[in-house]
Amino acid sequence: MKSNINPNLRVFFLIVISILSPSVVAIGCDMFQGNWIVDESYPLYNVSTCPFLEKEFNCVNNGRPDLMYLKFRWQPHGCSLSRFDGPNFLEKLRGKTIMFVGDSLSRNQWLSMLCMIHSSIPSATYAVNISIIQDTTTYTFSDYGLKVAYHHNLYLVDIVKQRIGRVLKLDSLTAGKLWLDADYLVFNTWHWWNRRGASQPFDYIQDGSHIYKDMDRVVAFGKAVVTWGRWVDANLSVNKTKVFFQGISPSHYNGSDWGEPKARSCSGQKIPLLSTTYPGASPPALAVLKNSLQTIKRPVTLLDITNLSLLRVDGHPSAYGLAAVDCSHWCLAGVPDTWNVLLYNLMFQENDNL
Repeated sequence: MKSNINPNLRVFFLIVISILSPSVVAIGCDMFQGNWIVDESYPLYNVSTCPFLEKEFNCVNNGRPDLMYLKFRWQPHGCSLSRFDGPNFLEKLRGKTIMFVGDSLSRNQWLSMLCMIHSSIPSATYAVNISIIQDTTTYTFSDYGLKVAYHHNLYLVDIVKQRIGRVLKLDSLTAGKLWLDADYLVFNTWHWWNRRGASQPFDYIQDGSHIYKDMDRVVAFGKAVVTWGRWVDANLSVNKTKVFFQGISPSHYNGSDWGEPKARSCSGQKIPLLSTTYPGASPPALAVLKNSLQTIKRPVTLLDITNLSLLRVDGHPSAYGLAAVDCSHWCLAGVPDTWNVLLYNLMFQENDNL
């Protein structure tokens, strides 16, 4: 499916779509189906004033010359999302803890959340606690007693050093003790499951009593999510903790996937795709994740960000991050802000007054 639309014409169409997009709230709306529209009130924060933003995601400060990518808002079909309201968020979560658990994509979303809160109330005081041993960082907004934490955890399940080497254990999870006190948990894992060679942090994979030198990584990922789900069922109270799973954040390294075979990667992409659905295939891990989540008895909400993120071929750091070409992570401000707008709407969807 080849795209022959001139980029300037694509911007024109996006502006027209923005004008015609629905704004009526519909009961039962699927907030993950829709399209990207131009919104001149975006971005949700100024990167130059966010004290939390790290160099790897700060594309503006790293010299990205095009800024149109900052001006897009996700518009679900048939309804509208409540805009993120920082004071309301802080008030509703007074004395509570929200923790993001996962790899660098979780960090992407966590930093976005911190910037969104700070932009809403720049005067809010905060303190930071960093634990190198536990690999956690927590910002506490002192006036509200709200903790916004991040636990760096690549696979959720354990990697254990044994005589034979480092073993990724698909049916063992001990890090959960760090998550027990959180009121809202947002989990994520997938980004590292296909790592091989020197960057792979394990030597073997153990499934039950069997130890393998390697196995299908998508299958292994699904087994790990099932193990995580068993931990959730056994340890988290429905009345205390709301659990979310971030979903599968996509990469854009092959232009043929989105109809631009001459594009070798996300480099040079300045605006989203016009489509409401991605022309290429979804990451295979998405279907496995959805099937694995169905094995969990307690409520877990999937933050199904894959399709809307697939459309954002323009949203990656590309050459304006830390890597030579990074088409996996996301610029901030940018796409993870929308993940947090969706999370905000889902966290309080049972309440009428957001």
